[in-house]
Amino acid sequence: MPAATPISSINNFVVRFANVNGSGSASANELFARAVLRMGVPVAARNIFPSNIQGLPTWYEVRVSQAGWLGARGGCDLMVAMNPQTFDKDVASIEPGGYLVYDSTKPLTSSRLRSDITVIGVPLTAMCNQRWPEPRLRQLFKNMVYLGALSALLDMDPGAIETLISEQFKGKEKLIAPNIGAVKLGRDWTLENIPCPLGVRLVRADAVGDRIFIDGNAAAALGAVYGGATVCAWYPLTPSSSLADAFTRYCSKLRIDPETGKKKYAVIQAEDELASIGIVIGAGWNGARAFTATSGPGISLMQEFIGLAYFAEIPAVLFDVQRGGPSTGMPTRTQQSDLVSCAYASHGDTKHVLLLPADPAEAFDFGADAFDLADRLQTPIFVMLDLDIGMNRHLSRPFVWDDARKYDRGKVMTETELEAGRDFGRYLDVDGDGIAYRTYPGTHPTRGAYFTRGTSRDRYARYTEEGGPYVDNMERLLKKFETAKTLVPRPVRKNADQPTRHGVIYYGSTAPAMDEAIFLLEAGGMRLDRLRVRAFPFHHDVVDFVMEHDTVFVVEQNRDGQLRTLMVSECGLDPARLVPLLHYDGTPITARYIAGAIGNHLDARKVTPLRKVGA
Repeated sequence: MPAATPISSINNFVVRFANVNGSGSASANELFARAVLRMGVPVAARNIFPSNIQGLPTWYEVRVSQAGWLGARGGCDLMVAMNPQTFDKDVASIEPGGYLVYDSTKPLTSSRLRSDITVIGVPLTAMCNQRWPEPRLRQLFKNMVYLGALSALLDMDPGAIETLISEQFKGKEKLIAPNIGAVKLGRDWTLENIPCPLGVRLVRADAVGDRIFIDGNAAAALGAVYGGATVCAWYPLTPSSSLADAFTRYCSKLRIDPETGKKKYAVIQAEDELASIGIVIGAGWNGARAFTATSGPGISLMQEFIGLAYFAEIPAVLFDVQRGGPSTGMPTRTQQSDLVSCAYASHGDTKHVLLLPADPAEAFDFGADAFDLADRLQTPIFVMLDLDIGMNRHLSRPFVWDDARKYDRGKVMTETELEAGRDFGRYLDVDGDGIAYRTYPGTHPTRGAYFTRGTSRDRYARYTEEGGPYVDNMERLLKKFETAKTLVPRPVRKNADQPTRHGVIYYGSTAPAMDEAIFLLEAGGMRLDRLRVRAFPFHHDVVDFVMEHDTVFVVEQNRDGQLRTLMVSECGLDPARLVPLLHYDGTPITARYIAGAIGNHLDARKVTPLRKVGA
């Protein structure tokens, strides 16, 4: 028996797989997560992988939570340690009373183990060597063998695993029986040699409902399709590449002319990021709905063309799947590190609209809405994803689309209006909202044409270097930015069940961890109102929320508190009122971290009143 009482929990624990990148473990690990879902139990799965092709450590974490917590919790209850290089680190990360599953083909010295965990050795290599003669098959099937062992240890439904294997290898039927056999090999050995199940185990439930399991990049790509995008120009860059790949897959099904079979879309892999955004701007100028998918380094390279689109007022959508920076930084780790660089992208005075989705469902919604906003505002729109949302699969509400919805193309002057003699000035604001009318190329044979330029001009697009017209144009762009506040998604506010002078502001992938952190804080008697920001420019709700509280924590996944910086500079808020809570080591922020940091801060502010000492 271990020194600590073994953890005992049903449908509420964290399993972490420690593997070597390139070992073929990813499909088996995801199969485990999906099998738990098939048993009706919610999971949150996260893949932590290196930026090289093969050989470095990789981890895959599955949080099982019937209560529905979808953020990273922190800690690990059961470790499947398959990487000798990280074995000691992996063992150290197990919670007291937790469980270690390892390949016991080669014995381990007791000095490498812990006395407060339950150690379970399964001779995986020996079993595979005995069953399969080919070295590559041994490696691949070893992953399925440990999946079978887990199915016994956790009392999983083997039928759910077999069904998933059959679905995964549909069209490759020869692979179904060997993979099911490998799972059965591990399960049978474990049932015969290890007391099963463990203290942590699974029981069938009905807590998943109609939710879907999808990654944010795929969701955003589908949103782009539904939003009317027909052009994608991109350059491969982790972690955004799968968004362009997903768009291509969806278009191959949904953007094919049923009569001719011709493709009604264009996907272009450009020579670099600058060319990519240039193609997008050209397509947007011609009236197409176009986007690029990139990450922080790509945004850096696109600066000049982003400024052109802002100043010439050309619709464009940029999906920024953020990663760790600066420079190459941590290409396969998550951060919220590009807010300031995107909000003010390009030189000179520029301000851009940012959308901040929190999950795949909002990635779909905002992915579609971005194209309406780009056309309506005639400007670049940034959809700020990150690696955690983009590349990890999440349980998400089903996507909703109204088939009666019509695209908002904004202020486009037609041939009929031009023919009727309507005054057209490309940069003439006739409605007071800062947005001028535009024309599509070729709208009229003699009217409505203008020269698109990145240099200063007057309201009729005529070149000028005079100060008055330049200031007039720049003031109009600010007015348009104010109009954007009325069009972007409003913040989501949730108040505590009791009045409180403390609040918290957060955004994006911090949301699921924040939900649980609030629960933990309330259990300790601490209450906070919360506001999830969903867009920049900020709605007036943000200022109102801050002014209603003495202390507002601003929780972000970057070093410099970039959202807080934008709030201070754009809203004129007192920095002393805004307490930064920052997490930026590249791993997803956890509920434990948020609750601990806020709790420690509030505890430190408690002052014991002085009392007179009795005579």
